[in-house]
Amino acid sequence: MDSRPVAATTRRLLEGPIALTLLRLAAPNVVMLVAQVAISVLEAYFVGWLGADALAGVSVTFPLVMLMQTMSAGGMGGGVAAAIARALGAGRREDASRLVAHAIVIALVMAGLFTAIVLAGGRTIYGAMGARGAALDAALAYSNVIFAGAVAVWLFNSLASVVRGSGNMGLPAVVVLGGSPVLLVLSPALIFGWGPFPELGVRGAAVAVVAYYAGGALAFLGYLVSPRSLVRISPRTIRFRQALFGDILRIGAPSLLNNIQTNLTVVLLTALVGSFGTFALAGYGMGARLEYLQIPLVFGFGSALVTMVGTNVGAGLDARARRVAWTGAAMAAGVTEAIGLGAALFPYAWLSLFSTEPAVLSAGATYLRIVGPTYGFFGLGLALYFASQGAGRLLWPLLAGLSRLVVAAGGGWIALRLLDGGLSSVFAVMALALALFGTVVAFAIHRGAWRLRREP
Repeated sequence: MDSRPVAATTRRLLEGPIALTLLRLAAPNVVMLVAQVAISVLEAYFVGWLGADALAGVSVTFPLVMLMQTMSAGGMGGGVAAAIARALGAGRREDASRLVAHAIVIALVMAGLFTAIVLAGGRTIYGAMGARGAALDAALAYSNVIFAGAVAVWLFNSLASVVRGSGNMGLPAVVVLGGSPVLLVLSPALIFGWGPFPELGVRGAAVAVVAYYAGGALAFLGYLVSPRSLVRISPRTIRFRQALFGDILRIGAPSLLNNIQTNLTVVLLTALVGSFGTFALAGYGMGARLEYLQIPLVFGFGSALVTMVGTNVGAGLDARARRVAWTGAAMAAGVTEAIGLGAALFPYAWLSLFSTEPAVLSAGATYLRIVGPTYGFFGLGLALYFASQGAGRLLWPLLAGLSRLVVAAGGGWIALRLLDGGLSSVFAVMALALALFGTVVAFAIHRGAWRLRREP
């Protein structure tokens, strides 16, 4: 253990009032992620001007793009933040700084895998999800640019996780909010060829996104080499150790499995919905986009939970760590349920942002009315998943995610193929699966699934 005293930021996580401290940590993240949600909505809005084929094409890429996002930010990023938080909580500040270089190496490897797999197999993947003709062309045009630039996304989210793990939630918010106006101008400029910019169509949206993440990654790197950062990367801290890779991977690797389960669920359900045609696919895609956007929104609370739970676990304050988890989960469930109920009551307020095609609106409204009221269970389960990352106990969140996958995909296939049901029956199974996900995680933790041990 370092002989230096515990930093003031770390001490607040260990001793401050739970709800107030959690809100202070989460507030910058929530503001930041609301901005990211707005960017995602506006990007879809701009693409919607190109027609239903472009909208359907980008919709089928969304699960893979979100898989990369959730893996790099909430999956492996959660492992990075948890490892740094536990090291700081245990007083191992030098190890916390050494973890930065390890996080960068992992990010580079994972980005390379995403680029290779998606560029080689994108046509097959999107075709299997129901994209055909012009919709498939649009999907590939968007996807190839995004995944060619996967390294920018992975470095941005990994370095942001380093910063959050140290207890600094403000800088990531500043970077996102500072870059958002640039992205909001650059995206339509490249899509439609405004001013000196070339008209790139859906490719333009992807180019703007990659540029945004590259700039943000450089901003985080600049901070982490400066003396202002609690954890720093420097030639002195670049000493690779298997144990430090293990600190990240023992949480990050199982978290990736959870991300895969979540996104595979949507991929399989998208394939089922794709059998109803392009309009149904576009409508479901816009409805499911709101469901997906609960993930970054809950991440606003979840990243605070990873840091605060991890720091308290590192310090051996197990009971306080559990109180933090339940407090954050209640907040996240309340916010996501409010969004879900609002979408169920007023579905066209959301859907009309993207399309005026009646068949698209009908499919999307059916989805939101059936699945929206279960968003609170989704938020509850996700928040407890992030808390479990901080605690280093991911078995039950993984099992809950598996149960959602089996019920949603298997039940949806049975409803569609064996019972000859329509879209409503498939969406009802999706709602059941979300409710099961949140219930399983909450019940397991309530019954003592966390058997926390102190950091050595």
